Amino acid sequence: MRCPFCGYEETQVKDSRPSDDNLAIRRRRFCPECIARFTTYERIQLSEISVVKKSGDKAPFDRDKLARSIYMAVRKRPFEKERIEKLINGIVRRLELLGESEISSRIIGEIVMEALQELDMVAYIRFASVYKEFKDVQDFQVFIKA
Repeated sequence: MRCPFCGYEETQVKDSRPSDDNLAIRRRRFCPECIARFTTYERIQLSEISVVKKSGDKAPFDRDKLARSIYMAVRKRPFEKERIEKLINGIVRRLELLGESEISSRIIGEIVMEALQELDMVAYIRFASVYKEFKDVQDFQVFIKA
């Protein structure tokens, strides 16, 4: 594993343990070159998924991109990181269980919106405002009334 700080290629694992949700292995690593410490996570990936975007372009599914958008939606809301990670893992598992190698971004967006609606209405509306490309206040009002 390459050190994210100095790029040295021979980092050492100092500690390995299951993550809190038991769906990943958490590894504490040490770089002997710059003496930095960092954490990595090893997760099971059942299948390779490609995302088919609105334009028709395809891109590999990126769990980190999904996580960033969800963390942005729940920003400053009263949720522990573990709960959000469980939500993200559940969404990824749902996508993998679809059994498709290509999934449209629309389906992914709908699954995320459904999960956020169950979690928190503020996060749901925040995500929807970006996903549905709200242009002004009327878009929010129409969405909330629906």
